[in-house]
Amino acid sequence: MKILVINGPNLNLTGRRQPDIYGSRTMDDIVASLRHDFGGVTIDYFQSNCEGAIIDRLHEAGFGSEYAGIVLNAGAYTHTSLAIADAIAAIETPVVEIHLSNVAAREEIRHRSLIAPVCRGTIAGFGEDSYRLAVEAIMQF
Repeated sequence: MKILVINGPNLNLTGRRQPDIYGSRTMDDIVASLRHDFGGVTIDYFQSNCEGAIIDRLHEAGFGSEYAGIVLNAGAYTHTSLAIADAIAAIETPVVEIHLSNVAAREEIRHRSLIAPVCRGTIAGFGEDSYRLAVEAIMQF
């Protein structure tokens, strides 16, 4: 089984950026933990600060049987990108939206997700465990 983790803008700074909100471990640490904890699953990882690159990667991974699912932390694009929502709606591979923080407990602008309606589900507020929970969910599809 293969699962793709896609991260959006500023998530390359995880571990350094606002650790009180996003945690103190880097994405390299988090992905390494996922690969360790789910040894029988291939975890591929992609991060971009560019909306178009995220859309291109969704398109590449969205058809055929290569990936059982996609874990997507779209960062701020969650709340602003109709283009990413359209890309998710267009592909066949199921997408689980995740967030490190509880976006519903943050600023008003973060309360609405444009991608949630086209994702299989949403996991938020569990820090790096949000990624683990999403992988577990995909394994149950």
